[in-house]
Parts: sequence; structure tokens; C-alpha cells
Amino acid sequence: MTRLLKALCASLAVLSFQISAPAADDGWKAGVAKRVITPSQSTWMAGYAARTKPSEGKVHDLWAKAVALEDADGRKALLVSVEVCGLPRDLSNEIRDELKNRFGLERDQIVLASTHTHCGPVVGSNLQPMYALDAEQKKRADEYAVFLKRTIIEACAGAIENLQPASLSYGLGRCGFAMNRRENSERDSEKLRSELKLKGPVDHDVPVLHLSTRNGSNLAIIYGYACHCTTLDFNKFCGDYAGFASAAIERAHPGAIAMYIPGCGGDQNPAPRRTLPLARRHGEALGWSVDYTLKYNLTPITSDAPLKSNYEEINLPFAALPTREKLIAESKSKDGSMSRRALMLLAQLDRDGKLPATYLYPITVWRLDSLSWVFLGGEVTVDYGLRLKRNLDGWRTWVSAYCNDVMGYIPSERVLKEGGYEGATSMIYYGQPTVWAEGIEDRIIEGVARGLEAVR
Repeated sequence: MTRLLKALCASLAVLSFQISAPAADDGWKAGVAKRVITPSQSTWMAGYAARTKPSEGKVHDLWAKAVALEDADGRKALLVSVEVCGLPRDLSNEIRDELKNRFGLERDQIVLASTHTHCGPVVGSNLQPMYALDAEQKKRADEYAVFLKRTIIEACAGAIENLQPASLSYGLGRCGFAMNRRENSERDSEKLRSELKLKGPVDHDVPVLHLSTRNGSNLAIIYGYACHCTTLDFNKFCGDYAGFASAAIERAHPGAIAMYIPGCGGDQNPAPRRTLPLARRHGEALGWSVDYTLKYNLTPITSDAPLKSNYEEINLPFAALPTREKLIAESKSKDGSMSRRALMLLAQLDRDGKLPATYLYPITVWRLDSLSWVFLGGEVTVDYGLRLKRNLDGWRTWVSAYCNDVMGYIPSERVLKEGGYEGATSMIYYGQPTVWAEGIEDRIIEGVARGLEAVR
């Protein structure tokens, strides 16, 4: 009986190991690299119009992190995570063009994701009307954009140079601190939560992709969450909750680079917020969710099917454009952001003779085995992620935002009609001429559908 019991326990142990530890699949190759991108001097910080002075030190360094993937057929893809509020279109295009020149990678093979921390530096033209920069601070923002471009390309080159046989696995966790900020008062968030009265849609999924070497050593842990990186609003550089989550994950899994790729959190805030201990708490909670998923809920991503990718830029129309007379009136506004936006648009009108009626919006779709990964530009509201996962295999569908171009908020049709910050007034800070036209949600979803069909 004792011998039988031992044999049964041994069999169960083997079975348990087989369930929790994904099998190696050496058809894949992966490489990782990271570089510090913390500004070397005091610069204006991005994300809040209320700031009145530049940065005053740091809580921890900011990072650019790159992962290179290669399938059994030699097809490559690059995923980059940058701890800044957003990359503007012109800078993103320059980086991707350089990566094509150096490594032969097309747009569909490259994703540049911003973590959207509001405690990072101003980057080039991103959110330009928001800030009243003097000549020196404008110069520093432009110089930082040049430095950032060079550093991101260096990280990408390092990741490609470090390619080695790897195993990939995927899982899904949960974390609950994100709150719909359109529907709930920040001041009352803890009370509302305790009384089960929080309203509005949220997405608490935590998708996780684990990359390891042939011998099982950690390479990268990539994870996402649909929530603004806005716990903090002080004047020190910091990755916010995502920075603390990545640090916690890297401590728990030596050798790994932890990369945060934000989800559709355009209308989601961490709750509660406003203090450094809360940013640490949210980060540790997210890190714990990732850690649990790595231990108990991973499925191998095999190399039986090749890595597939698709990229499309669709024309998103604006609503009725402002007249010159309206812009002249707005240029005299006491609202500094509105005045700066109007002056910028008047200069564009003088230069080009017209304002743009549409915006080229980027949509990338990757297929890794049975995992469909959608990358959307801008500050995408939560309805998009929920809609895509509702109509697809939600467990095997990963929807990311703030990718390749952060040009403004991307409201769902519901949010667009409701208006408010995400639906209307945020366009001022991004320098867009007006709000999006009706039909924006279906246009983007149709673009995603085309991308999914192309990689199916």
C-alpha cells in the first residue's frame, strides 16, 4: 500500500509539473534589452496642465525596454515599452523608419508602446498645447526626443543581437484597482467600493506573456492592464504603478525584463490615488497578479504556426472643422491650452491653406499561435477592449493601446455622444482641430476585423 501511494504521489507530481510548467518549444527565438531614459537635467513633465515648474529629481529611473521575437521561419517582430506619457506620430515614424533601414522590419513587425506615466518628461510635440514652455524648456523637450529616438533604437538593436532559442507561454490574471473615472468620484472611490456602488465598465484582466531560455531561465515578462498611469501628480520622474509593478516582477523573477503594455484604459483611473504609497501598493498588487499567473495559469505558445502580423492606417474623420474666425476668437482665450491650440491651428491654416479633415490612425494585429494581439493608437477607452474580447475568444485576445502614436483620446460611440473630457475637451490638449466624427468606433473595429482576418 505504501509503495502504491508513493507511486501515485509521484505520478501526480509529474502531472502537476506538466500542467503548471509549459513545455519547451525551441522553434521560437527571443532577445531582450533595456536602456535608461531618465532625463539628465530638469525638464518639464508630461500629462498635467496644472504643473507650474519642471522636474525635481526622481523616484526611480525610467526605461525603454525591447523584446525581439523570431519564429521558426526567421520572421522577426519587435515590441518596445517606453516609460513616457506618449510618443507623437512624427517621432514614432522616424524610429520605425530607422528600424526598417537597419533591420529590414516593416511597420507590421514593430510596436512602440508608451506606458503613459504622467511622471515622465515632455517628448517633442506630444500634448504640445498643454504646456506653456519657455524657449529653454522647448529646447530641452526637443533634445530629449532626439535622445529618446537614439536610445530606443539602441535597445532594439540589443534585443535583436541577443536572439536565442526560447519558449513562450501565455496566461491571464486579474487585478481590481482600476475604476471608471467618468462614472465615479475619485474622492469617494474607497467608500463606493466598500458599499459595492462603483459604476461603469472596467476591464480588470491582466494578460501575461512569459519568455524563457531553453534551460528555463527568465528572459522577459510582458503584461498589461487597462488603467491610466495617474496615481501620482508630483514633480519627480517615476513610472507610477506600472514602474513599481515591473520592479516587483523583476525582483521576484531574477533575470527577467518586465515590460508593461497598457490596455484600453483611457477612461480608467487607479483608485485611490495621489500618494507615493498608493502607487507602490497598486504596483505590488499588479505584480502579485502577474506572479500568480506565471506560477499557475500559463499555456505554451507553440511555433507550429508562423508569427503573423498586419498593419493598417485608417482615415478617422473629424467633425465639422473650426473656421478661421472661431480660431482667432479662441486664440484670445484666457485658457492657455485653448489659446495655444488655436495659434497652432492658425499657423497650420496659413501654411497649408486648410486644416486636416481626417487623421491616419494606426492598427496593428499580431498572431502568436492561438493568441490574437491587437495594438491600437491613442488613449483608447475601455469599451473597445471589452467589445473585442466579447466577440472573440476573450481568454486568447489581448488588446493594447497607446501604441505607435498617442494622438488623442479614442472614445467609443457612447463616450463620444456623452462628451466630457474623453469625448471632447481632451482634443484641445492634443492639438486636434475638433472632436472625432460619429462612427469612430465602428471604423476602428472594422479595421481590427480586417487585421484579424489577415493573420488568421
